[in-house]
This record gives sequence, structure tokens and C-alpha cells, in this order.
Amino acid sequence: MDKKIVILGAGFAGLQIARNVKNSSYDVVLIDQYNFHQFQPLFYQVATARLEPSAISFPLRKVFQGEKNVHVRITKIIEVDLLHQKVKTSNGDFSYDYLVIATGCSTNFFGNRNLEQFAFPMKSTNDALALRNRILLNFEDALSSPDDQLDEIMNIVVAGGGPTGVELAGSLAEMKKNILPKDYPDMYFSRLNIYLVEGMAHTLQNMSEASQKVSQEYLENMGVKLLLNTIVKDYDGKTITLIDGNTIKTRNMIWTAGVMGNVPAGIPKETLVKGNRIKVDKYNRINGSENVFAIGDIAFMENEDFPIGHPQLANVAIKQAKNLANNLKGLLRNEQLQEFKYKNPGTMATIGKHKAEVDLPFMSFQGRLAWFTWMFLHLMLILSVKNKLTIFINWAISYFTNDTTLRLILMSTKKQMEMEK
Repeated sequence: MDKKIVILGAGFAGLQIARNVKNSSYDVVLIDQYNFHQFQPLFYQVATARLEPSAISFPLRKVFQGEKNVHVRITKIIEVDLLHQKVKTSNGDFSYDYLVIATGCSTNFFGNRNLEQFAFPMKSTNDALALRNRILLNFEDALSSPDDQLDEIMNIVVAGGGPTGVELAGSLAEMKKNILPKDYPDMYFSRLNIYLVEGMAHTLQNMSEASQKVSQEYLENMGVKLLLNTIVKDYDGKTITLIDGNTIKTRNMIWTAGVMGNVPAGIPKETLVKGNRIKVDKYNRINGSENVFAIGDIAFMENEDFPIGHPQLANVAIKQAKNLANNLKGLLRNEQLQEFKYKNPGTMATIGKHKAEVDLPFMSFQGRLAWFTWMFLHLMLILSVKNKLTIFINWAISYFTNDTTLRLILMSTKKQMEMEK
């Protein structure tokens, strides 16, 4: 009887390991609450109506079409039973010989219930689509709202100056300049303010000093109001209170300021570290276990090169998945496990057209070349040829026209909301 691998999560890590063991003699079960893989780096382009959700989402059953040893199950994880080697879900239990936890991260509101209730996160395609609807509905509301409500309607605040925050703020600034005045010729957008709030002294805190400086210059030149060394204290849905006592009126608070691991119930608390990540050894095994692994954003592996763990990036997740897949296939041949070693190929972020930053181990560059580099590498990471072509065409149209045609407000029906409960 074939040994069984159960994989929790179909993000970059989970999908990659399933694809790398699909031709082995393992019986593989891939579990996720969605029936599609989501390309998280481009969520912000869905949120700002540059891409449709279908362009960055890939049906899991299509990916594994014809693969007899890979079984996709769409269900919610209830608990991991390490003692009896099974995963409990809303659709039954799944036993395993090897368990791979690749459940990624969710938004960290740092215990602030008001932020959790009123702020918009951006950690899923659904989040990005909800944010797109909110942004577009804003301007419809502004047409008929009294003057004393315009500030809270027109102000947009992005909390978090990492890659997601700066990319979203830059995209919104381009939308304000190039698109909205054409869509709403009877509206003045001088009152549309885009704020980027960052608790540290610089944006892109984990990139080079040159990239930090240039990113701030880009954003300021595009009209984004930077509030550095500033922390959001609270938000009631209409007013943001900052740690220094100042306030910003807005109905549009976008939270990109932190993430925490999606740890399934049943994982021992003593294996968890800061950020709710699971501590693993150099083979990605959970400490104290021989057959349970964690990979991707959820995993915390410390070594000499990465004393505070690896960065939570797609490239790390993909590399860990490939290494673990090779180890699992090696176990069938009684081979020794190979430890995971990671060499950082670099980091990048984009602010807008011809505005990007790329940090490589041996050099850093910004501007037009960095922007084309960012576009090319992200396009290569897209799974299907069809999606690559769709995204390329949308980007090409946007490049030459400074416009998109995707500004559709798609709201859930009452029946859909009842089904989701």
C-alpha cells in the first residue's frame, strides 16, 4: 500500500510540493479551503482594478488534471491529531504517513479588535475584490454626499510601508492621476488624499538604503502623503487615531502592517515562536517529530545565515517545497535527508510605471530597468500560459493607455453570503 502524504494549504509552498511528488509512488492529498491557488504578489492589482481575480487564480483540479495519485479536497481544517496521524476537517478525517503544513499567514491586527472589524486586509483574492468594490463604491458615494462627509469618503489610508503597502499606495496614486478624472469628469479629485502610514523611519525596511530612499521619493512625487515613524493606535470605521494623538478621517483603512502564521489547531504550543510560526529543523521537520513538516511562511528555521528565520517570500516557500519533495522521494529509497540551504537571490518592489526597486546580492538598481525586471520575473512565476498571456495583455494596454477596463463593482448576492456562512 502506498504511503500517504497530506499537504495542508495550496499556496506557493503547498502547490509546489504537490507538483514535485505527483509522479512518485506516494498517495497525495492536497487540502485547502479554496479550489484555486492565489498569486499573492498581484493582489494589489486586483484591488486597484488592473487585473481580474481570474487572472491570478488557478483552479487546483486543473493543475492536477489526470494525476491519479494527487487528490484535491476543498474543506476547512479543524484539527491536526499528531498522536493518531490524521487531519480532522469539516468533510471528514484524513490519515497520513507524512504531513506537510503549508498554511501560510493571515493578517496580524496585533490584538486590536477595532482594526480587525473595520480595516480592509489584503491576504486573499476575496480580500482584494472586496477592497476593489470599496474603492469604486467610494467615488459613487462621493457624487451625492454632502461636503462635510467628503473627507472620510475620499481619504484612503494604507497602513504598512512594506512591498505590499508601497505597491498599493503607488497604484492608487496612478489611479487618481490617470483614470479617475476621466471616469468622473464632474468630480474634483484634489480632496482625494492617499496616506501611507509606517511605524519605522523608512519604507521598504528590509531593502537597501538606496531603494528605501528612492521609494519614498517616488511616492512623494506621486502625491502620496508619507507618515513615517507613525503608528496607528485605533480605528472606528470613520476616524483613525494615531499614536501621537493626531487623527485622519476615512472610511478606507487598508491594513498591510503585519502577518501571523495560520497554525492549525493541534500543533504543540511549545513549537511556536514569534509571529505564530512553527519552529522547524534544517530539514523542515517540526521539532520533536519525524514525519511532520512545515514549509513556507508558516515555518521558522533559524541558522547562521538567517538567525531570525528566513524571509516570508514566495521564493523561500518554493525552494523549501522543492527540497522537501526531493527528501520525501529520497525516503522511499532510504536516502539521507538533505538540509535546506537558501541563498537570497534578492528582493524587489514596484511603485508605479517605470518606478521600481531591485536589490540583488551584488548590486541595487531602481527606475525603468528595475520596473521591467519586476514585471518579467512576476510574469514568469504565473502558472499557466493562458494567465501569463492575459496578464501581459492587460499590462500592455495599461502601459500604452494609462487606463484599464476592469472597474466592475461585483457584490455578493444574499444567497452567496448565506452559503459562505
